[in-house]
Amino acid sequence: MCRKRMTRTVLIIDDNPSVGEALSLALSLHEIRPLTALTPEQGLAVLEREAVDVVIQDMNFTADTTSGKEGVVLFRAIRERHPDLPVILLTAWTHLETAVELVKAGAADYLAKPWDDNKLLATVENLLELSESSREISRSRRERRQRREALQKKYDLDGLVFASEAMARTLDLACQIARSDVSALITGPNGTGKERIATIMHANSAVSRGPFIAVNCGALPGELIEAELFGAEAGAYTGANKAREGRFELADGGTLFLDEIGNLPLPGQMKLLRVLETGQFERLGSGKTRQAKVRVLSATNADLKAMIRAGTFREDLYYRLNVIEVNLPPLAERNDDILPLAEFFLSGRAELGDAAREALLGYPWPGNVRELKNAIERAALLAGGNPITPELLNLPHHVSIANRDLDEPSREVVEDALQQAGGVVSRAARQLGLSRQALYRRMERYGLATAS
Repeated sequence: MCRKRMTRTVLIIDDNPSVGEALSLALSLHEIRPLTALTPEQGLAVLEREAVDVVIQDMNFTADTTSGKEGVVLFRAIRERHPDLPVILLTAWTHLETAVELVKAGAADYLAKPWDDNKLLATVENLLELSESSREISRSRRERRQRREALQKKYDLDGLVFASEAMARTLDLACQIARSDVSALITGPNGTGKERIATIMHANSAVSRGPFIAVNCGALPGELIEAELFGAEAGAYTGANKAREGRFELADGGTLFLDEIGNLPLPGQMKLLRVLETGQFERLGSGKTRQAKVRVLSATNADLKAMIRAGTFREDLYYRLNVIEVNLPPLAERNDDILPLAEFFLSGRAELGDAAREALLGYPWPGNVRELKNAIERAALLAGGNPITPELLNLPHHVSIANRDLDEPSREVVEDALQQAGGVVSRAARQLGLSRQALYRRMERYGLATAS
């Protein structure tokens, strides 16, 4: 069996040499590299020159006192200089209350002297696994951040706020095809921001200096859609007192965005197909053929293939519109985007409390970004400058923070909690509302650590 290399390092800070020797032996037998220091000063110096994964520190370093104050000072110094470094406290019963307070302040755990080797090693192993996972999470986030920055430098993203890998992939594809003149179909549920993607594609297109004209095919009566798209002469229909240009004419030399294209009636679909094939059209009530050079982007939340089977959408038009498809995932699949978007919508008007953040991450957002924006703006208005609570978000009862199953957080939520807790299991568990044992079980299930 292949054995792990002994690269994991634990620093033992204890003024009793025999303690350092005993712990060093136990750690070495488990292929953990031990370092020792007899004083707080020596320990802090070691941390400045060595890469350490976990610290085991004593609570008392003065023979004539049992107050544990020296251990408190050392712990605070470590937290100040190395805030993400897990610290295990070794304490006598006289220091137990102080140790408990330090755990609340961020210590990973405490063990009473004389310690149980099995418990100590299990605790160290869990912290080492967690440190490894935290480093991997940090590396992954760093790579995602670098990718976002590269996209923002390469393309005009119009200030779009995103942090998820799913959104980065969508934007990368959208911007890559933006400079071509082929038609593209933007798909995704309502409220995901399909028109925003269309404006970004226009901004990065060869016709970016031309107009961007949007028309919602689902917001107009069927008898007016043709007039909207192709224009109308005076008297072409009741109320048409003068000739008017259609959206194709207005978009000449630029981009025409057809939202909710699935709502376009069949007669309009036939005329649109002709324009896409020839670039030619006639105004309603006119026999004069006109020409427009337009890049067409369309969007839908409907299943156009199902509509083709039902006979309500033309198959030939579908393939004209969908030369390339850009799919915009729902917000529930872009969990990393939720908090950055919420902060953006707040615009500094209020702060999100921890419970509100957890509520936001736990809600499925069926209305997507639009629903999130509405919830945040309402909460900010009601908060009156105070921190926003879950109650102010007014999320539906069955998925509110009070009723969510906090014992089953997603892998992404667990990763976020561990990252925010600096790798300290006890702190992450408190944030998630779990016991440490329950959190260890989730970590094991998600491959983030090995439970003891």
